[in-house]
This record gives sequence, structure tokens and C-alpha cells, in this order.
Amino acid sequence: MDDTHDWYSPEASTFGDRVAGAREQAGMTQQQLAKRLGVRLATLRAWEDDLSEPRANRLSIMAGLLNVSMMWLMNGEGEGVDGPTETAPVSDDMRDLLTEMRDLRGDLLARAEQVGRLEKRLRAALQDAGNA
Repeated sequence: MDDTHDWYSPEASTFGDRVAGAREQAGMTQQQLAKRLGVRLATLRAWEDDLSEPRANRLSIMAGLLNVSMMWLMNGEGEGVDGPTETAPVSDDMRDLLTEMRDLRGDLLARAEQVGRLEKRLRAALQDAGNA
């Protein structure tokens, strides 16, 4: 399957996308999964919205409940669920747009990581300057 059709590949989806997709395939609502995991609904929503991530013990329980591997939830590789089936044909223009959007998402993620590294260096430099 080529990358433009792999909904849950590392380049095409986030942790939250994969949690939501697996939850939907398991036939659970957010509220049902949150209850089974023993977390607040707001916590699960934050995971699906990529605002936070669960600790390893919750991740392990979630993978079991959703019948997917922990690695698939984290990075899209391993045992997971299939993406939605296409109900209408996708034009070449749409496919090009999807590809461009996925490329842009990858670029944005790389830039976000770069910003994080720069912030860490700045904090260290400010701390060093304050200790001098």
C-alpha cells in the first residue's frame, strides 16, 4: 500500500489519530474508553488531540483494550488497525493535496522538535548566565 493510502503511517498520523482510529474500530466512545482506562474523559480527549500522552502503564492497558500494539500507538509501526476504506474515488488533485499536507505535517513536526531543542539550549544559557 503506498503512503498516500496508509492512514496510520508515522508520516500520516499522530499518536492521537491512532488512538482515535483504534478506539472507533473497537466500537468504543471516548467516554467508554476513558472509563475502562480509569482516566477522566478530558484526559483521553487530550491524548486524542495530541495535547498530552499517557504514561507507559496506561499505554499498555490501552493497547490491550484496543487490540493493537504499543509500538503502533506510539509510532504507527506494528500491529494496528486498517485505515478507513475510501467510499468515493479520489482524484489526482485530491491525492496531490493529501500528499502535500502530509509532507507539510512532517516538516512542521521537525520544526517543532527544532524549536524544543532551541528552547532547551536557551534555558541552559539563561541558567548559566544567572549563575555567573
